[in-house]
Amino acid sequence: MKKNTTTTHGRLAAALGAALLLAGCASGPQANPADPFEPYNRGMTTFNENVDKAVLKPVATAYRDITPQPVRTGVSNFFGNLGDAWSFVNSVLQLRGREAFDSLVRFGTNTVLGLGGVLDIASEAGIARHKQDFGLTLGRWGVPTGPYLVLPLLGPSTVRDTAALPVDLYADPLLAVDPVSARNSLYALRFVNRRAELLRATSVLDAAALDSYSFTRDVYLRLRAAPGQTADDGDDDGRLPEDY
Repeated sequence: MKKNTTTTHGRLAAALGAALLLAGCASGPQANPADPFEPYNRGMTTFNENVDKAVLKPVATAYRDITPQPVRTGVSNFFGNLGDAWSFVNSVLQLRGREAFDSLVRFGTNTVLGLGGVLDIASEAGIARHKQDFGLTLGRWGVPTGPYLVLPLLGPSTVRDTAALPVDLYADPLLAVDPVSARNSLYALRFVNRRAELLRATSVLDAAALDSYSFTRDVYLRLRAAPGQTADDGDDDGRLPEDY
């Protein structure tokens, strides 16, 4: 687990460094032609930040402080394992045989040997994670990202990724959980756990002496624009680092 955390933080540092370079090249509010909705996006970003400061960040901080690290790691592993199943489907749709095989093996191994995914046995065995979603599948087949778009609560997206979002939501394994109360509890747990994982990254953004909006936009667009380019470790094809 320690090795995976170190690798994740390394990817985060690399992404943030690249964003600094991109942000340094910006010359004004209209510097990025991929952001024609900037006035709306900045307004929605402000709304999301206010909700985050008032509700989400305090809840996530309390969750981090109260919940032991091994438990939080198990929760992250569980939801990551569910993600591997959807990554397998998208890798098949993209005709990426090796990535599909890895995702299938990861899901099977962690589900059977990892107590339903609570233990990440596959990563310990060196089986790479290839995070994929339907937006990246559309990109694989030539659909451009389109303009940058900030969604309420969900944050950074693009027109392409927003159009793909209903498919990703419909394919979410949690949708099959019954009763509804248990399903909603899992949704809430995943959201809070995810926000807790981002606490360190948002602290970096808050401390950076630059426009955090442009910073976030440039990182997101850079990593979503070329889904065919795989990172050196093969883990995050076109995806943001886990701690971003």
